[in-house]
Amino acid sequence: MGERTILLADDHPVVRAGYRKLIEQQPGFCVAAEADTASAAYLAYRRSPTDIVIVDLSMPGSSGLEAIRRIRAFDHKARILVFTMHDGLSYALKAFEAGAAGYVTKSSPPEALISAMSVIAQGGKSVSDDIARQIAAERLSGRSSPINGLAPREVEILQLIASGMTTDEIADALSLSQKTIQNYHSGIKAKLDIRTDANLVWVAIAAGLIEMKSATPVAEVDASSS
Repeated sequence: MGERTILLADDHPVVRAGYRKLIEQQPGFCVAAEADTASAAYLAYRRSPTDIVIVDLSMPGSSGLEAIRRIRAFDHKARILVFTMHDGLSYALKAFEAGAAGYVTKSSPPEALISAMSVIAQGGKSVSDDIARQIAAERLSGRSSPINGLAPREVEILQLIASGMTTDEIADALSLSQKTIQNYHSGIKAKLDIRTDANLVWVAIAAGLIEMKSATPVAEVDASSS
């Protein structure tokens, strides 16, 4: 298998240079393109899709969330990792609702970014340890899960929605019509008294329906000296 290509989007040249060096020291990864705005990231991906997109949330003009939405609208299979200073769980949930597969904060060890990239490259989802702790705290809070009131089929569809699948994909996977899935989607929101898909994602994560691997540094990423 050849190297996995990376599109690195951050508005700070020094940050991009530092993480380009880190990434390219790891076997199997190379930075194929860079961008300093959300619009530039979208256009770069359209010109030449990469295996992974690493994007900051705070950039001039449109936010990184908009870049995620536009890239995913162009290619619903795009694998996007958010790398940001924002360490609040609400930001992570918005990123996952927009279509991100991972979320790593810039206060994390550099190796956490590489670990998350490896998980995402294999089709998984990953968060940095600080976000993972917030998720774990919510799961251990002792509150009854709101999904207890959902029917098994509704739980199944909630899990698929939160995993990032589109209405068309869910309909195909379950051999149901798009209209039926849309009705389930609306019904689930009504039962949970939820208005946004971002909150649906959070409910699914808190209930353990979505596996989030912690971006714990692994020994293999310390390969820069080899």
